Amino acid sequence: MQLNRRKWMLATGALATAGVPAMAQNFPSKPIKIIVPYAPGGSSDIIARIISQPLSDALGQSVIVENRAGANGNLGADAVARSAPDGSTLLLCDTGALAISPSVYTKLAFDPGKDLRGVTMLAYSPHMLAVHPSVKANTLKELVALSKTTDLNFAVTAMGSAPHLAGVAVERASGAKWVYVPYKGGSQAVGDTVAGQTQVLMNGMLATLPFVQNGKLKIIGISKRTRMPMVGEMPTLAEQGVANFESGTWQGVLVANGTPAPIIARLNAELIKIIRSPDIRSRLTVQGAEVVTMQPAEQDRFFDQERKRWGEVVAAANIKLD
Repeated sequence: MQLNRRKWMLATGALATAGVPAMAQNFPSKPIKIIVPYAPGGSSDIIARIISQPLSDALGQSVIVENRAGANGNLGADAVARSAPDGSTLLLCDTGALAISPSVYTKLAFDPGKDLRGVTMLAYSPHMLAVHPSVKANTLKELVALSKTTDLNFAVTAMGSAPHLAGVAVERASGAKWVYVPYKGGSQAVGDTVAGQTQVLMNGMLATLPFVQNGKLKIIGISKRTRMPMVGEMPTLAEQGVANFESGTWQGVLVANGTPAPIIARLNAELIKIIRSPDIRSRLTVQGAEVVTMQPAEQDRFFDQERKRWGEVVAAANIKLD
């Protein structure tokens, strides 16, 4: 009979006191599951599928990517938080967005800061402010002016998500007026903006740049303090009047709290080796993502800092969700 998570932890606790837990010595003893808590096609999903086969090769076990979308990523994150802490279930998501959840949601089934532990960061991708090509604006100033005379539907990956809060920050700083339209993930938000059903979009550059490159979206600016070569001489949003503004998706891997340190260390080492490999680094770079890795303790500190930073934005904007 399968033990529940609490009994499982108690049963393995005794092994840990004798040195390296037996499960860590035998890791991995079963297939690995990467849970992406968003719909297919977003930044997290793209990276999960890029690393799945190399991780399988490195660990000698099959690696399965499972999309479990809902509640702005919280359903999938909760599933990992409740999983057996043996390293076989990984969460790959925007850890910045995950840090927002405690401030936005009045009811959360888990505590991201207590129930999950960082393994490593993988990549950073700035948010891109883009519009449908039919929108008669090429700069933030022009877009702001247009928003005051025309209803502009602003597609957000989910209410309370990092792109949503980035859009709120731009709106408050620039004086723009958006009509927010929530979706269940970045791919759906991008799809409707490409189709013209929404006019404005803030989303991770990794998942959005291809649509700019093929002319299906028009870029207004990026949320990075320095310009990026792959979008030519496009000014940043900070240069266009949103002072010191920087935001983006921080893609990282987490596991259930209680996962033995040796297992986390093994996963950290393998994932860093994979994401830094020339082939994968180049694939991400050309799409606007920067490879950024961290040690587990460093990632946990980053998470705490992001939770405090976005908590202030949420409080100022008075955003609360059930």
